[in-house]
Amino acid sequence: MSLSMQSESPRRWMLAILALASLAASAAVSTLTAGHPPRNDSEEEVLYLQSPRLLKALSLGYSGLLADIYWTRVVQYFGEKHKLRSRHYELLAPLLDITTQLDPHLTVAYEFGSVFLGQRPPEGAGQPGKAVELVERGIRANPNMWRLYMSLGFIHYTERKDYAAAAAAFARGAEVAGGLPWMKAMAALMAQGAGDRKTAVFFWQRLYETSQDKLLRDNAINRLKSLKVDEDIAQLDALQSAYDAKNHRKAATWQELIAAGALQGVPADPSGRPYKITPQGAFEVQRPQDFPFITAGLAGGRETPEKFVISPMVKQ
Repeated sequence: MSLSMQSESPRRWMLAILALASLAASAAVSTLTAGHPPRNDSEEEVLYLQSPRLLKALSLGYSGLLADIYWTRVVQYFGEKHKLRSRHYELLAPLLDITTQLDPHLTVAYEFGSVFLGQRPPEGAGQPGKAVELVERGIRANPNMWRLYMSLGFIHYTERKDYAAAAAAFARGAEVAGGLPWMKAMAALMAQGAGDRKTAVFFWQRLYETSQDKLLRDNAINRLKSLKVDEDIAQLDALQSAYDAKNHRKAATWQELIAAGALQGVPADPSGRPYKITPQGAFEVQRPQDFPFITAGLAGGRETPEKFVISPMVKQ
């Protein structure tokens, strides 16, 4: 065998192994990317290569490249599932586990993978506990990455409503070089058990102002608009209660509230569309889909139409 053939042999093996791993990773999403939804959203999904240690050994030193391939599969898998409004993300956690064990320093996988895991179905896997485990593992591997502490605080605050844990995460991040000053203020608010609207506005406003990622900025805008709707509806409900106490019935039209001096005109939501008032005296938004995270202003019995838009993510 010639020297050139000997030098080509490891390269050929490496390419073959990476191709095999890529095919194994893509098997999880093959039914989703075939142009039609699966027959049954709850049908069993299989990940054929599940051992990060085996994959790392097979990568012949190219584990970082293989991690990039698996991260691409994570984004594809989540994106297709999200598009189908699936309530089952069985392979998401295993794919993220493989990705981050192949490359423990692929921080984007911890940051956004935890969002994918933490959000409740159909917006995500509904596994905030696994999301916390993922980010904590990322912090152990990358203790000087302040963004991971922010991600951890984010999960505890928005998904788990564990304000003490969120306070601890933000406080830890504030002490890391490069950590944002507002994280210390957020830690103080969380330590007070602050789950109120004012704290939420502070959090999302700071996140919007400091993030460079379009996904996070869009999400922050949606959160802030939704919080404004919740605040508006709360104020309208208070006006309605006062009207009811005085007139022994609820107002069924805007004209009644305006005539009573409660309002100067028909109020509008953050998009500029007038709120609706029902014959029963309830207040609603015209387009709930414009406010993905509202908890008020929805037609009776309707679920909050949460939405989190996915954008391609690459290693940074």
